[in-house]
Amino acid sequence: MQVNIESSWKEMLKDEFEKPYFSSLIDFVKSEYSHRTCYPPGKKIFSAFDHCPFDNVEVVILGQDPYHGEGQANGLCFSVSDGIPMPPSLQNIFREIQTDLGKPFPQTGNLERWANQGVLLLNAVLTVRKGEANSHQGKGWEIFTDAVIQKISDEKKDVVFMLWGGAAKKKGARVDRNKHLVLESGHPSPLSANKGHWFGNRHFSKANEFLAQKGKKQIDW
Repeated sequence: MQVNIESSWKEMLKDEFEKPYFSSLIDFVKSEYSHRTCYPPGKKIFSAFDHCPFDNVEVVILGQDPYHGEGQANGLCFSVSDGIPMPPSLQNIFREIQTDLGKPFPQTGNLERWANQGVLLLNAVLTVRKGEANSHQGKGWEIFTDAVIQKISDEKKDVVFMLWGGAAKKKGARVDRNKHLVLESGHPSPLSANKGHWFGNRHFSKANEFLAQKGKKQIDW
């Protein structure tokens, strides 16, 4: 199946694109996008991959499914397009960076600047219906993104995986911890963060310390 995705990922995932579940998934997504309002825009469904080729991946952050409000989702987990108000989870991410690294609170919640430095911002599910969280769960995206994580774990080394909250920890459980750094904490959503499960995790400085130890370029968070 021809999939419009960045070339290194197209090669890396070519076997996945030929599997029956993926054909069913694409049929479902095409039907949903033709009959309903869905996010992100069709051309941005694979943005996480397009901004971060396979060879460039240094950090993986796992989210659940795209924001379902108008204009929010841009294909990168936790990220919103320029000019869109930052959701609470994203605000808490920036607050932790502020405390951890002393960086000022940014003007925009668009995380393309991270993706372009080698941060794969991967949702478990890549599409959603407007106003209906989790509406595209269980249609095949999870199988696809599990394969992506497995491919990174198997084919690369010294990647930092940030697993925030129970769903991300479960999804990242098969990452080879002998080859990669796995950082776990609560989710940055207010429900978890305000109970003390998020703030103070220092994941951003820990990631940069690890990358520096491995002779790699640190991320400008």
